[in-house]
Amino acid sequence: MSSSSCLFCRIVAREAPAEILHETEHVLAFRDIRPGAPVHILLIPKEHVTDIRELEDRHAGMVLDLMRAAAHLARTEKVDESGWRLVTNIGPDARQSVFHLHFHLLGGRPMGWPPG
Repeated sequence: MSSSSCLFCRIVAREAPAEILHETEHVLAFRDIRPGAPVHILLIPKEHVTDIRELEDRHAGMVLDLMRAAAHLARTEKVDESGWRLVTNIGPDARQSVFHLHFHLLGGRPMGWPPG
C-alpha cells in the first residue's frame, strides 16, 4: 500500500478528519472513531511504517516519542492511576486493519486477559 492511500498518512497530512489530541515532530495521537473503551486513543508515527517489523535503528527516537506520548495522554485522560493498556496489532490474524504502525491506548474500564 502506498502511503498516499493510507488512511493514517492522510490524517497526518490533514486530508482526513481526526480529533487530534497530541502532536510532536514524529508522532500524532487522535481518538479512535470506534472506541473499545471509554479512553481509546491511536498513536501513530508520522512516517509511514507498516508495523514494528519495519522498524530500524533510525526509528529509536520515534519509538521513544510514541511511548512518552502514550504516558502523557494516559495522565491527561486520567487513566494513569487506574491503569491502561497499550497494544499494537501486527498482520491480519491480529486484526490489523490499517497497515500503518499504530498503538491503541485503552483505559477507563477494567480489562480482562486474554483480550476478547
